[in-house]
Amino acid sequence: MPPPAGLLPWPSPSTTRLTTPTPTRPPPPPTRVRPPPPPPPYTRVRLPPPPPPTTPPRPRLEATAPKPTAASNPLPPDTASTASSSSTCLDCVHFGKCSGCTHEVDLDKPPVLQEVANFFKGHGVGDFTFSRGRLSQWRCRAKLAVRGTPENPLIGLYQEGTHVVTDIPECRAHHPSINAAVKLLRQGISELNIQPFDEDAGTGELRYVQMAVTTYNTSIPVDKRYEQGRVQVSLVWNSRDERSQNAEKLALLIEFLWRNGGPKSSVHLIHSIWVNFQTSTSNIIFGHKWRHLKGERDLWERYGGVDISLDPCSFGQANTLSFNSLLHKLNKYVPRGSTVVDLYSGAGVIGLSVAASRKCRSVKCVEINKQSKMSFEKSASRLPTNLGCTITWHNTDASVEPVHWLEGSSVVIVDPPRKGLHPSVIGALQKVALSERKAYKAKSSLAKVKDEKRPWILRAREAAVHVDNTTTEESSETWPETLIYISCGWESFKKDCKSLISSKAWQLENAHAFNFFPGTDSIEILAIFKRESEA
Repeated sequence: MPPPAGLLPWPSPSTTRLTTPTPTRPPPPPTRVRPPPPPPPYTRVRLPPPPPPTTPPRPRLEATAPKPTAASNPLPPDTASTASSSSTCLDCVHFGKCSGCTHEVDLDKPPVLQEVANFFKGHGVGDFTFSRGRLSQWRCRAKLAVRGTPENPLIGLYQEGTHVVTDIPECRAHHPSINAAVKLLRQGISELNIQPFDEDAGTGELRYVQMAVTTYNTSIPVDKRYEQGRVQVSLVWNSRDERSQNAEKLALLIEFLWRNGGPKSSVHLIHSIWVNFQTSTSNIIFGHKWRHLKGERDLWERYGGVDISLDPCSFGQANTLSFNSLLHKLNKYVPRGSTVVDLYSGAGVIGLSVAASRKCRSVKCVEINKQSKMSFEKSASRLPTNLGCTITWHNTDASVEPVHWLEGSSVVIVDPPRKGLHPSVIGALQKVALSERKAYKAKSSLAKVKDEKRPWILRAREAAVHVDNTTTEESSETWPETLIYISCGWESFKKDCKSLISSKAWQLENAHAFNFFPGTDSIEILAIFKRESEA
C-alpha cells in the first residue's frame, strides 16, 4: 500500500550568476561522511572528494545530474536571496533514513537543473534564470505521521517504499518553529499517554499532524518575521467527532499544547490548534470534519503583495519565500489592464495577487476543490476597495469545456497538478490560438444561448464568488494573447510545452526556475508563452 497522500518525498526570493557546470557527483561511500562546516559567508569552497570505497557502494535511488559534455551549456543566472544559507550542504542527521531529501550536497543546483537549462536554450529562450532561494529551514508546511508508542513516539515521514516512520526531530528543511512544535507535541504524547496510531490494528488516537507556519506578524520588524513564525497545529484524531470515547484525552492534549506554546507561555510558538476527525482505513490523511479549538481561526500570510487566508484544509505552498519570489516574477508578465483567467486556482492566491498588482479589468479563478471557497472569500475581503476589477471564483472542473473560460480573457494562467494539463485544456489552447479562433467565436456565441441548460455552467454559477460589482464587458472577440504556465512536474511540463509549440499556436518566450524543494530533484517552472501571429 503506497504512503498516504501528502507524505510523499519532498519533490522552494532572489538574483547572482552561476557559470560553473554542474559537477559530476562521485558515488557515495559505504559509511556516512559528515560534510565540513560551512565556509564564511559568500566564500565558495570545493568539498574534498570522499575516500575510495573499499566495498561496492549501495545503489542510490535518486536521479543523478547529467554529466557535463562539450555540448552542455553553462548553468543559468541564479537569483540568490540574502536569506539564503551560505552553505550548500544539507548536513542533516536524518539523511539516508528519511525519504524527504535525496541528495545532501550542492543544494543550490538540483540534479535536473542542467537538463532544464539545456531544454529552454534549445527552444530559443535566452534569458532563462534559476532562483536557488533559501537552502535550509525553508519548509513552512509539513504533514507528518505519528506512530510508535507513548514512551517513544515517532513523528516524521515514511521510509522510502514502506509504512515505517522515521522520526525527524532535527529536520534541516523544516522551519525551526515546526521542529519546536513537534518537540512540544512529543512531550505531550508521552506525559498524557496518548496512543499513536497503529495502522495494522486500526487502533490508537493520534494519526497525523499538520504544521503550518505563518510569518505574518505586523507587530515586529519585517526582517524578524520569518524567524519568529508561529505554527498552526492540526491534529488528525482517530475518532468520528469530539463526542467520541477518547475525547477527554484530546482535550487534555490541546490544553497541554496551548498552555506550553500559546500566548501565555514563555515562548509564543503556537498560532492556533485545529482538529480533523478521521476513521477511514484508506491512505487519505484528512477526513471531512474539522474543528477549530484554540487561537486565531484564520491563518494569514503575505503572498504577492496581498493578504491571503489559508484554512488547514486548503492547499498552501510549503516554501513561502520562494513562492513569493515566483509571484514577483510572474506579475511582471501580466500587462496592466488585462482580463485574466486563472485555471487550477486553488484559493485564488495568484489571481488575487495579479488583480491587485496589475490593475486588471477582470480576473476569473476556476477551481475544482470547493473547500477553497472560504479562503478565497476571506482573502478577497482584504483587497483595496478601489481596484476597479471584477474578481470571481468558480467551483468547477476547468477541463470541462475549457474554451468557456478562455473566451474574453487576454491572459490565461495555469498551475496544474504534477501530472500536467488535461488534454482538453491543451486542445482548447491550441485551437483558440490560431486558425480555429473564428470557429470558436461562432460556437461560443451559440453556446451562450444554451448555457442555462448546461448543468456544469449552472453549478459553477451557484458556487461562484463575486468580489467587485464593477461592470466589465468581456468581449467574445478577446482571446488569450499570453499563457503563463506554472509547473511542479518537469516531465509533464516538457510534454505539454512540446504540444503547445509544435502546433504553431504558441511561442515559448521566457522561462524561469525556482528551487522550491532544496535537497530533491524537483524544480518549479514559470514559463511564458505568446500566441503566434496569424498569417
